[in-house]
Amino acid sequence: MKILIIEDEEKLAISIQKGLKQNGYTSDYVLDGELAEKRLSLHRKDYDLVILDLMLPKKNGFEICKTARTNSVTIPILILTARDAIDDKVLALDNGADDYLVKPFSFDELLARIRALLRRPSEKKVPILEIDDLVLNPNSREVTRQDKIINLTLKEYELLHYLMRDPGRVFGREDIFAHLWDFADSSLSNVIDVHIKNLRKKIDDEYPKKLLETVRGVGYRIRN
Repeated sequence: MKILIIEDEEKLAISIQKGLKQNGYTSDYVLDGELAEKRLSLHRKDYDLVILDLMLPKKNGFEICKTARTNSVTIPILILTARDAIDDKVLALDNGADDYLVKPFSFDELLARIRALLRRPSEKKVPILEIDDLVLNPNSREVTRQDKIINLTLKEYELLHYLMRDPGRVFGREDIFAHLWDFADSSLSNVIDVHIKNLRKKIDDEYPKKLLETVRGVGYRIRN
């Protein structure tokens, strides 16, 4: 799961990012409203949830939230702010926020709110993905091949899920990196290769039909 943190206090943004990483989440942060709006516009498919401060330079959180919903950005938005007036909460929720947490806050509560939002059903039922005899259930996070359970790390699961959502499509390394890793991560040179190698070992090596394909010079795909 990847989270976008929109928070103008950089120390707090970094602290949240570190806490999220320790709990298995990937995240990026931006420090002003205009950058946040641009990031959501260009990379909405790369994020599963947004943590949004209300008081931001250049454009406030109310505007960002409203614009996101107007532009059909449907990912959950969790407001995180020092403003605790009832009118502010009502306005944020009316503008499309999904939840509201007041600073100072317990990080355990933040994690609980995140888990609750990510558990909420989307407008469409999340389908079970099946490619040949490989099955991925997003609801239980279980992966099987020929009915045998395959144990994956969090990143391996997210990588497989990303590829299986669009079988046959070749995903470039930059696409995969942008979806699954922090923008600031400097390990692009080999991290994708390592995870592809480990994933292939788990889902392909024991089976005659190979599903995870490398398209030389382009990227990777799950064959349909």
